[in-house]
Amino acid sequence: MRKIRKGDQVQVIAGKDKGRGGKVLRVVDSDLGPRVVVEGVNLHKHHIKPNAAANREGGIVPREAPLDISNVALVSPSTGKPVRVGITTVVDANGVSRKVRTVHKTGEVIDQI
Repeated sequence: MRKIRKGDQVQVIAGKDKGRGGKVLRVVDSDLGPRVVVEGVNLHKHHIKPNAAANREGGIVPREAPLDISNVALVSPSTGKPVRVGITTVVDANGVSRKVRTVHKTGEVIDQI
């Protein structure tokens, strides 16, 4: 179970882009461990070869590269600050137990899983 998922708003807490934030575009499982691609963060130059169909001129375009998931923190929807995320089991009115993501410090529920 992931504490950070696609579509989450995150902030980089370590590395060259520390302090920058954005939306998670995708979560990647790699040999190095789980990694995330964040919109507008960790940009690298990607060289594109010219071709007749899609890109006539080619060139160099910036592209987001994956970051280690441990280098980002989820931004709390209520405070707007980076927080640690925990997973808690909650029993609803029907007696069904569900797992929810919570803010570790306050216990505030972020969303249901």
